[in-house]
Amino acid sequence: MDEQQWTKQLTDEGFDDVYVWEDGPNVSYPEHRHPDVSAHVILEGEMTVTVDGHTRTYKPGERFDVPGKTGHTASMGPEGCKYLVGER
Repeated sequence: MDEQQWTKQLTDEGFDDVYVWEDGPNVSYPEHRHPDVSAHVILEGEMTVTVDGHTRTYKPGERFDVPGKTGHTASMGPEGCKYLVGER
């Protein structure tokens, strides 16, 4: 799916706020939480996420959701990462 199709899907799933975010090479976020579920779709680059002790790297076309109030970390790859975010 392309960005427009993903945006429609996330909106159809009830995500009120859907937007594109981009981080530079090797940017990382320490453990943090969101108040509600958040969806992430990788558009370019890659992102490594750790949730509940499980680490996985996501690449273009892959989606992951983080449950609300769940601690997680994120690190961008060497080329950075552009991704679609859906928030409720």
